[in-house]
Amino acid sequence: MKKTLRIATRKSPLAMWQAEFVKAELEKAHPGLEIILLPMSTKGDKILDVPLAKIGGKGLFTKELEDRMMDGDADIAVHSMKDVPMELPEGFALGAILERHAPTDAFVSNKYETFDDLPQGAILGTSSLRRKAQLMAVRPDLDVRDLRGNVGTRLGKLDAGEYDAIVLATSGLMRLELNERIRHEIAPEICLPAVTQGTLGIEYFEKDTETLEIIRVLNHDETEIRTFAERGMNHRLEGGCQVPIGVYAELEGEDEISVRGLVGSVNGETILKASIKGKRSDAKKLGVALAEDLLNQGARAILDEVYATESK
Repeated sequence: MKKTLRIATRKSPLAMWQAEFVKAELEKAHPGLEIILLPMSTKGDKILDVPLAKIGGKGLFTKELEDRMMDGDADIAVHSMKDVPMELPEGFALGAILERHAPTDAFVSNKYETFDDLPQGAILGTSSLRRKAQLMAVRPDLDVRDLRGNVGTRLGKLDAGEYDAIVLATSGLMRLELNERIRHEIAPEICLPAVTQGTLGIEYFEKDTETLEIIRVLNHDETEIRTFAERGMNHRLEGGCQVPIGVYAELEGEDEISVRGLVGSVNGETILKASIKGKRSDAKKLGVALAEDLLNQGARAILDEVYATESK
């Protein structure tokens, strides 16, 4: 077995937490293994004055890490799974899906206790078209504005009074030990999570079986099944991490999985919803079937309009 493993990671505080977490878990599983972190910035980290959807392109937060692996500098890359494109570059694969943390979105405000408490015309910050679509469907009176930057930057803008409230991933705040900033978790019934939100994945070279053996011990089977379903739906919809698509898979009973999905217009005026249940072994097929249901309802026209509008 290898004596050293090199991890490519983004250098934002949250990404570093994720890489450090994987490092610690691998060291527990493989005593004596030396693990080296290689922090770097990606395109998505560098362009902060443009909404994510307008930057476009797949692999916004992953390509540079893969390039580092291709150059021979790193063996694996740690990703937030919601940033991982549906199709990986040739030769790359996901070797481990870690146990999912909180999948919800968190309401954060210095003035208001809950999302429902926001007054008419309140300024709400989010970088996500998915959140914008769903929250505006419930509260079309709100002034929803784009909010980019790492977690600390976004909280700083809130604290400076630029927003009345902001919405962030619950898991990110918890990982950074910022639980006290969470006023409440927004229920999936109000805001369905992003594909695989709260889940970490480890990317490796498909032919590198020695590395796979090292990282596979961290795989969480139940989270992997949920990931198959959610990514199956998103792949069929040809969605990325910057489009108004929500999906949430839950395991039920001994062998069942239920999946809820939605596609929405950015202004929240149209929200298409669908759900499906079946065997866990059919998780990916169920995700694809869920996507077909949404497409039959008119999801393609909504997504095409979003892509056309946001690319301008």
